[in-house]
Amino acid sequence: MTETVPAALDAAAERFPAREALVDGDVRLTWPELRSRVRRCANFYAAAGIGPGDRVAVCAPNTWHWPVAALGAHYAGATLVPISTRFTARETTDILTRAKVSALAITGTFLDTDRLASLDERPPTVLRMPVEGREDPVDGVTEWDALDGFDDTFTSPARPDDVSDILFTSGTTGRSKGAMSSHRQALGVAAAWAACGELSEQDRYLVINPFFHSFGYKAGILAAILHGTTLVPQRTFAVAETLRLIQDERISVLPGAPTIFQVLLDAPDRPSYDLSALRLAVTGAATVPVALVERMQAELGFDLVLTAYGLTEAVVATMSLRTDPPDLVARTVGRPTAGFEVRLGERDEVLLRGPNVMLGYLDDPAATAEAIDSGGWLHTGDVGVLTESGHLRIVDRIKDMYICGGFNVYPAEVEQALGWLDGVAEAVVVGVPDPVYGEVGKAYVRLRPGVVLSTEDVLNHCKANLANYKRPRRVEFRDELPRTPSGKVLKRVLREEA
Repeated sequence: MTETVPAALDAAAERFPAREALVDGDVRLTWPELRSRVRRCANFYAAAGIGPGDRVAVCAPNTWHWPVAALGAHYAGATLVPISTRFTARETTDILTRAKVSALAITGTFLDTDRLASLDERPPTVLRMPVEGREDPVDGVTEWDALDGFDDTFTSPARPDDVSDILFTSGTTGRSKGAMSSHRQALGVAAAWAACGELSEQDRYLVINPFFHSFGYKAGILAAILHGTTLVPQRTFAVAETLRLIQDERISVLPGAPTIFQVLLDAPDRPSYDLSALRLAVTGAATVPVALVERMQAELGFDLVLTAYGLTEAVVATMSLRTDPPDLVARTVGRPTAGFEVRLGERDEVLLRGPNVMLGYLDDPAATAEAIDSGGWLHTGDVGVLTESGHLRIVDRIKDMYICGGFNVYPAEVEQALGWLDGVAEAVVVGVPDPVYGEVGKAYVRLRPGVVLSTEDVLNHCKANLANYKRPRRVEFRDELPRTPSGKVLKRVLREEA
């Protein structure tokens, strides 16, 4: 296997010269055309004095510009620093400063906010992407079209053990930390993910997961490069547009959070679209209802539905396989992949060790030592169970556990039970203070369209399926739940609200 991202892109351009690499509206690039644009971008960075040891940040939604800007940074030998478009100007500036970023590729206006104009400080080199059309010139900012003036020949100085990227954690439990990985590691996890999903040059991959997240970047862009798979990015999830893209672009691969598939299943006009090209779905969460997996296969037509487990510090650690039945796919997150070992530590915490554990946190040796022990085991903070067959089941986050009347309660178990209640699209449980029991469960429930359930319906269902101390004492129905960019529910926000 090629061991740098630029080498992998070169190989794709040679192996798949006539295949589409990237499709975004009217822009349709073959693999050689994508490489040409990436090399022009690398020459732009190099002309600004950016090379090995420097860092390039990319802050933009899922359009064709993102892979060009990001891969251009790799090609120049620099380290990529993806930044969430959901971040405020303060959060973005914090990462630009902490990562000592030399260049920034950024969208202008996106979702009614001018990301560039909102920054009080910016790096010396700024490249602006015209995501929502042309905008007024800004002093010191290079417009995207200027890349056409650069040559498309470039020899990358990147090496396998160079730091390829710094991915900042979501910050759901505190200040975000920058997890560093090498080219060799980034491609290693991407290759493992692609192998489990049986990815090939025949596939067309709709990327709803944000490119700035490891799910969209490593299990998306890098996995596609390794196998010549066509990338079709979608800026934001909108069910009607997703259905149209699946039909018109003959999408075969669609990874995403469980919520995406639930929304697709519940879309009233879904039957009017041709979804017959769908082949592979990959999802993951502490709770994936068995019924959802079965409906994805029966109603959306997926031949292969897989679950996976990873985190920013390890990306893809376990994944299910075609041979796993729906019940096992839903209730576990597969077996170790990408060279990982898995074992359980104190309090049944999931520990990971292998060649693709992050190099460490950026400029934070104390946090690195806390996360990776002297034996090389990464402490994930997740509670798990290992089956006799070696499959891992994620029970919950250690921090999400609460104690009700002296008994430990893992919300994921309660959420799984709530998922059995007909009409429930999604359920999230958090522990909230209680004067009698110390803590009790509060369930936030999102219903399927047209369904009406009462608090009593939910509580009676729990009474029939859960021990007394596990039953939620409070229920709140919600149309929407607060989420991270990758689709995970922000339980911290719900606890604070409660």
